[in-house]
Amino acid sequence: MPKMKSHRGAASRFSVTKNGKLLRGHAKLNHLLSKKSARQKRRLGRSSIVAEGDRRSVRRMLGR
Repeated sequence: MPKMKSHRGAASRFSVTKNGKLLRGHAKLNHLLSKKSARQKRRLGRSSIVAEGDRRSVRRMLGR
């Protein structure tokens, strides 16, 4: 049976750490930034860990 292909859209949006945690970026940092505070923009720029309920589907898309 051939290898499974990873979902390229998911591969560009998620990354895996050394310990196997899944990282994702935040939404709402593309436009209408003047009304958002510097604190909010700074926090949205950081990556965060994928929620527990979504981990299984994200791993499947990444082919892991």
